[in-house]
Amino acid sequence: MLAAGLALLLAAGLGTGPGRAAPRGVLREELLLRPLPVGDVAAVFQFRTRWDADLQQGAVSHYRLFPKALGQLVAAHGVRELHLALTQGFWSTQSWGQPPLGAPTGAELWVWFQDTVPDVDKAWKELSNILSGIFCASLNFIDSTNTVTPTASFKPLGVANGEPDPCMEVVCTENLTPWKKLLPCGSKAGLAVLLKAERLFHSSYHSQAVHIRPICRDASCLAVSWELRQTLTVVFDSFTSGQGKKDWSLFKMFSRTLTDACPLASESKVYVDISPKNKEKELLEVTPTPTSVHEAIVQGDKTTYAVYDLLSPVLFNTSRSLNVQLKWKRPEDSSELSTPILHAQRYVSGYGLQTGEIITLIYNTHPYRAFPVILLETVPWYLRLYVHTLTIITKGKENKPSYIHYQPAQDRKRPHLLEMLIQLPANSATKITIQFERALLKWTEYTPDPNHGFYVSSSVLSALVPSVIAMKDVDVEESPLFMSLLPSSDGSSYFLRLYTETLLVNLPTPDFSMPYNVICLTCTVVAVCYGSFYNLLTRTFHVEEPNRGGLAKQLANIIRRLRGVPPI
Repeated sequence: MLAAGLALLLAAGLGTGPGRAAPRGVLREELLLRPLPVGDVAAVFQFRTRWDADLQQGAVSHYRLFPKALGQLVAAHGVRELHLALTQGFWSTQSWGQPPLGAPTGAELWVWFQDTVPDVDKAWKELSNILSGIFCASLNFIDSTNTVTPTASFKPLGVANGEPDPCMEVVCTENLTPWKKLLPCGSKAGLAVLLKAERLFHSSYHSQAVHIRPICRDASCLAVSWELRQTLTVVFDSFTSGQGKKDWSLFKMFSRTLTDACPLASESKVYVDISPKNKEKELLEVTPTPTSVHEAIVQGDKTTYAVYDLLSPVLFNTSRSLNVQLKWKRPEDSSELSTPILHAQRYVSGYGLQTGEIITLIYNTHPYRAFPVILLETVPWYLRLYVHTLTIITKGKENKPSYIHYQPAQDRKRPHLLEMLIQLPANSATKITIQFERALLKWTEYTPDPNHGFYVSSSVLSALVPSVIAMKDVDVEESPLFMSLLPSSDGSSYFLRLYTETLLVNLPTPDFSMPYNVICLTCTVVAVCYGSFYNLLTRTFHVEEPNRGGLAKQLANIIRRLRGVPPI
């Protein structure tokens, strides 16, 4: 009777109300290993938590898999969709191919709020401050000077109602520990045991992200569930790691191996890209033998994956740990990736510290198909753009954008915002140039190292890229996680968002050593003058009687007289 009463008490305490069942949560985790040219390897972690609950009603009182800090944040501030990315390094599209999940260098935050939020600016400020505390980042420095509201570049990735209200900013910060604490198993079990900070940050590229969005609970979409997707992308370089070889393993990359799956996960898998490179002249071998092989069309290319299911009982029969090894059949032969259909470059030209020019090159390498692309430019207010100098040249001819939106900057209040819809012809390179003038800042507005320069955030390219291979509609819930965040709208194209390089621009900088020299000289003069004047005012003078001297003086005068020297 005591045990039954205790069980009923626990069941009543875990419920969310009379006659209401606790929200159901599902956790899926996966690791994607993707070999890159010149011996690099990209490791993509994804942890997806689906929660069948209505956070907007504020009736949730029990959190099991979904982090309580993020759940309360969504409910209290009317968040409809949230995307946060912290990135160190730059993803080289031409060398590594299309990124699994694109992110700019630094930090990116874009949010949609519910229509019921009365003051979006106030909610945005409070939200950024709370996220700054959760992730131990510098997101609290977000203000109107580094925030923009795009009109076409960013659209909701989940179920949305009404018009979007996105905001985006770029700073530089990252922190891994708070991100791992949001996982249901933390870093104690499952794929998260590989997340060792010493190895992750000793890499060429590191990007961690948090995506929160509402999704349909079933095909009829009569109910909405909440999805939390935590992603981590790392690129390991064979030269920086000291290996100098193209052969890799989990232990070489992370200094750890996999022993079991997260007990709370309903799916835990490791995918290894074993697709043939360079027209099947070089193939990848993986050991141990995978539990299955999966074929899919990802970003327009046919890809083959070796799958290791951590929940399969036969995986750990022969060994207590899983150490996936990647070996090439033809070692030390470079395998070049095919040129991406869409890639871009961005740089600053000009000389002097008064005027300059921002140049963006966008390439469409598809042999016969043209497609439009949306370009988003965010330029700080201290770079004063000359919009009348905007030129778009494709194959030697002017390319007029079909849509353009420009919001001029206000000094010390908001940045420039430029959005354009540009048609990219097949097998072409489009050059976009715009001139700017550097502003002179106040001496208090310079960074601690002003001679290093000022960073300008990345440009954002959004496009539906045509696929070379026809794609089939797949079930989002059954497909791998790296295919379900940005599913293709049809079988002929897929959505792609790219980020260009960040720019480093020098501004007119005064000689900050001159105030230091003036201060030192002024302090020296004041100290000498004041010290001398104070000494004269406080010194006491006494009249001293002349001393005729004693025996020593008389002997000295006798000696001086013998030498012919006047006496003392």
